Amino acid sequence: EDIDKDELKETQIALWLINSSITSPKLEDIFSFAKTKDFVKARQAVFSELEKRNLKKVFEEIERPLIAVVRKMNKRGVKIDTEYLNKLSKEYHKELTKLEENIWKEAAPHTKESDMEKFNVASPKQLAVVLFDRMGLTAKGLKKTEGGARSTKESELLKLKDAHPIIELILEYREFAKLLSTYIDNMPQMADAGGRLHAEFLQAGAATGRMASQNPGLQNIPIKTEAGKRIRNAFIAEDGFKILSIDYSQIELRVAAILSSDPKLLEIFRNGEDVHTAVASEVFGVEREKVDYEMRRKAKVINFGIIYGMGINALKTNLGASREEATKFHNDYFEKFSTLARYLDEVKAFAYKEGYTETLFGRRRYFEGLKSVLPFIRAASERQAINAPLQGTAADVIKLAMLRVDEFLQKENLEDKVYLTMQVHDELVYEVKEDLVEKVAPKIREVMEGVLSPKESKEVPMMAESYVGKNWGAMQRIADSSQT
Repeated sequence: EDIDKDELKETQIALWLINSSITSPKLEDIFSFAKTKDFVKARQAVFSELEKRNLKKVFEEIERPLIAVVRKMNKRGVKIDTEYLNKLSKEYHKELTKLEENIWKEAAPHTKESDMEKFNVASPKQLAVVLFDRMGLTAKGLKKTEGGARSTKESELLKLKDAHPIIELILEYREFAKLLSTYIDNMPQMADAGGRLHAEFLQAGAATGRMASQNPGLQNIPIKTEAGKRIRNAFIAEDGFKILSIDYSQIELRVAAILSSDPKLLEIFRNGEDVHTAVASEVFGVEREKVDYEMRRKAKVINFGIIYGMGINALKTNLGASREEATKFHNDYFEKFSTLARYLDEVKAFAYKEGYTETLFGRRRYFEGLKSVLPFIRAASERQAINAPLQGTAADVIKLAMLRVDEFLQKENLEDKVYLTMQVHDELVYEVKEDLVEKVAPKIREVMEGVLSPKESKEVPMMAESYVGKNWGAMQRIADSSQT
């Protein structure tokens, strides 16, 4: 049968709202959910279920109007600097060869005179033989693959990190190999005749409510390392345009304050304080000005850890602390922010009772794993359940921001002068006519900061920062006139 493209798209998104673990649903998913091959009937079944689960509002106010915005963004794409990528490719391939030779050198005493001398570093099988048989490396808690082979995946290699310098080299080798295959060597071939890359942004791409992207996955360009960061320089603006990036600052922590109504956390954000310094001051019982670098670092670890439902073990690892220290820190934190602690317990209890959690806007995420008999699966689901309302509300906010900015651009007749090109985590990236940047940047930022009403945000400001440049990697922060 001939299925209307828009109706299909809407039904796919509605199905994902009903069950967020079906990311980017296909037509078959709709049929299998509705138990019919008749699209009209299937669509009705999906929408009546949507209504039953109180998800109509999220669909009508966020997801449905966003379809057109995402379509425009995918169509516009982003210009890439092929010449720059070619240079980077040569440099990184050289680096890869060098790393490979160093890996062979480190393994040499153990592979002498053997056929393994120049083994294929990219082959997990050959790597396992070298690391475990020839070099005899071992560490506590090493896991095997499903098939029972010894695993060389990153999580396992990290356990071996202190056992031998070869591990560090292998991890670096993998980083370069991945950057080359996924981005540097791949993107120029994917660009259109005008040198623009049209990655596919997926509105229903993640169970959390956030967007994802594929071909290539722009959300996953690593920015923690220098090698990864440099890839961003390849994303450029057309002549006469600039790249404008506007990024929400600490949105999930702000959401945690809003959803939990923790009076201390609310006050920190309402006063425009640095949240990590303020938390450190509370937890360590010192004046704000006496908080040192190390205290702030620890507070930052726990602030973000809380959002992800981090337990004592993970806290211990990330703090680089003893178990006692991590336990004390954890307990002190929750004693000081007791309303937040209570809120997180309530979320968990609600998820066990109802099977799902909800965001500020009513977006749901269901957790099958809470019913599991396996403790580690239950624990992982608990962590996800704690994180879901926070990450999901942040996803709602950024999606609403995309909509509001789009409405603003239409109203001001700026649609052919300002284009949304990418949405990456909490950041929106626009391509803006050069002579309009000064006028438009503060306006877009204002729109983004005003997505929640003061009542919805409990007076917690949604702060955003804007940056401008010729490419996405080399951006200047735009000074904020309202704060000077």
